[in-house]
Amino acid sequence: MSKITTSGTWTAITPAPPGVSGLNTSHISWGTPAGGAGGKSGYSFSGGTVEAEAGGPEATLGTFTHQNFPIFGNGVDRFDVDLVVHIRFEEDDKDRDFSFRFHHFETPNTGPSPDDEVDLPTRVSPESVVIDGESYAAVITGFKRNGEIVNKFLSPENGSNSADIVASLSRVGVPDVVISDVHHKGGVKYTQADEYVEIVNRGTAHADISGWHLYADDPGQSFVFPPGTTLKAGQRIRVYTNEVHTEWGGYSYDSGRAIWNDKGDTAHLSDGNDELVSDYSYGIEAEDDEGEGEDETY
Repeated sequence: MSKITTSGTWTAITPAPPGVSGLNTSHISWGTPAGGAGGKSGYSFSGGTVEAEAGGPEATLGTFTHQNFPIFGNGVDRFDVDLVVHIRFEEDDKDRDFSFRFHHFETPNTGPSPDDEVDLPTRVSPESVVIDGESYAAVITGFKRNGEIVNKFLSPENGSNSADIVASLSRVGVPDVVISDVHHKGGVKYTQADEYVEIVNRGTAHADISGWHLYADDPGQSFVFPPGTTLKAGQRIRVYTNEVHTEWGGYSYDSGRAIWNDKGDTAHLSDGNDELVSDYSYGIEAEDDEGEGEDETY
């Protein structure tokens, strides 16, 4: 592990809504205020200093904030906002720049889904850095808010909404699929249908996981990913015990009983050749590990 220090600037917005200001700063804003207590809407990025490792676990790249207020956009309700993250590595005290594109949907403020949406059409930076002879790029793997990492950021109206941007520094052209979480205490009585295992591709290339197996140690607890299943670079999916959530891929064991032992268990992920790719232990099964939830990759 080594320390990195991050900062960021917003460099472009396309197509541009009216009233754009703050280009090439850490806070960009847009729109004509529609009245009330708020002003323009906008994004800000706040960096910091964190421990990170090339090819290692995810780390916090910085904090993303959306100031979301009612505005007039002159018909421009979908646009892209470009961010350049400056990363200074402690070892050589040099800045490297990595760029990302945020896709914004300024939703109608009335109706069933009034929250604005922020997504990343491409999660891998086009820039790379050479470390120990290998090329690495930065990969954003989600927005962390209230302890949960999600693929898409939903932003309620009339306030400032923040989330940490979680990222990894990964080898160029290589997928890196790991089990990132086991949610083993479901809220549905008896069946715990809302249990899930979360899997993330923190690599820079898409991974074909068709025929891969997710399983526990007991018979009948194996899930096989169907043909044509691709886990995109930076994407997270979940396999639920007996629920279907399309925003997480729509995968389910379709099991009428709980799968994951609340006292402790280990989730395993193997590829189509039955080679172990990753496992994740928690509870009593993690007592010999450095800490609960430590994943191992192979």
